[in-house]
Amino acid sequence: MTRPETPARPRSRDAARLDGPDMDADFVRLPDLAARRLGGAVVAANDDFFADRAALVMPGPVQPRTEFGYRGKVYDGWETRRRREPGSDHAIVRLGIPGIVHGVVVDTSYFRGNYPPEVSVEATALEDYPGEKDLAEAEWETIVPRSPAKGDRANVYEVTSRHRWTHVRLTIHPDGGVARFRVHGEAVVDPRLLHGTVDLAAQDRGGLVVTCSDMFYSSPANLLLPGPARTMGEGWETARRRDSGNDWVIVKLAGLSKLRDIEFDTTHFVGNAPGEVQISGARVEGAIAPEALVSRLWTPIVHRRTVRPDTPHRFQVGPGAGTITHLKIDIFPDGGFARLRANGELVDSAVEKAAAAWLDALPPMHLRDALTGANLDPALIRGALRVAGQPGMQWPQELLDAFAPRRL
Repeated sequence: MTRPETPARPRSRDAARLDGPDMDADFVRLPDLAARRLGGAVVAANDDFFADRAALVMPGPVQPRTEFGYRGKVYDGWETRRRREPGSDHAIVRLGIPGIVHGVVVDTSYFRGNYPPEVSVEATALEDYPGEKDLAEAEWETIVPRSPAKGDRANVYEVTSRHRWTHVRLTIHPDGGVARFRVHGEAVVDPRLLHGTVDLAAQDRGGLVVTCSDMFYSSPANLLLPGPARTMGEGWETARRRDSGNDWVIVKLAGLSKLRDIEFDTTHFVGNAPGEVQISGARVEGAIAPEALVSRLWTPIVHRRTVRPDTPHRFQVGPGAGTITHLKIDIFPDGGFARLRANGELVDSAVEKAAAAWLDALPPMHLRDALTGANLDPALIRGALRVAGQPGMQWPQELLDAFAPRRL
């Protein structure tokens, strides 16, 4: 077993976060569940006369625009026409990763004379792939009440609801423009998607970057994005080391896992790939602070070895590695890589735990639809709906078995 010997290095102001805008709110460190590169999309809007609604979930910083088009000033954002009657405008976003929303950012960058003075946010949760008619008929819950907003800045709003949502609706009062809409939170995976061998580090299955030694050039959260990196900028890159230490990143897996192999991809990292890598695992029970996680004992599952630039590596994990909940990737001495994949299976108890967490987080209307769709005994459904949300309640085993595919 090894202990990390290299502490985290000071980070630049622009890189003092794992994901989201550089602000004081803790929730901006969580993934943006609405991000386009995670599958988020603006699926409906009542108006986008001046600027396309699709920009709300696009990656990267907002870009200033100076040109004018047929309909007026061009903006990198969503803008509606001026209202001449009472009302408000809205846009509905499908979350790329359904989950518990901890906070939202309504970014009005470069909207100075045309920003909305107030905003509100609602959420809903639906089975399958709803269309506009389904969304119009859905039950919506307010997660950000009507609140003041300012122009040309990132407006931050905490969310206290702990339900799992699939869609959110941003309403601007009465009209105007918004550059970006970020929905930060934690993924709550549908246990029906956890069957077979899957990437247990993927964000849509609950994988999460917990902490790292350095993120001077880019965020380590990029490592868990879906699909291949298109450029070096879509990976994780650290500053050059001038000491004897090394850089590292810690990733929480979807649950207690038995890994089969790990993909360590240095694609596009040609002159700045690390020279060597070591991948270690740990089994952590319960919540743990990042600082305590760094200092715990780690067991190597891929021993320190040479890696090549611009190369997708795949390392087999032997049966002696045991079951783990976290990975620590040490790169020597510094540099970066593009993607990390941890392929394996959750143990049966972890799948059951995921099923219970999913059911706990479902809002009443989604829970009702999910139970009904599982063809369970009507009496069992009625009993579950009656006790759902009560402190200390436990789901019947028959109900957990219906949503935990590895137990079948």
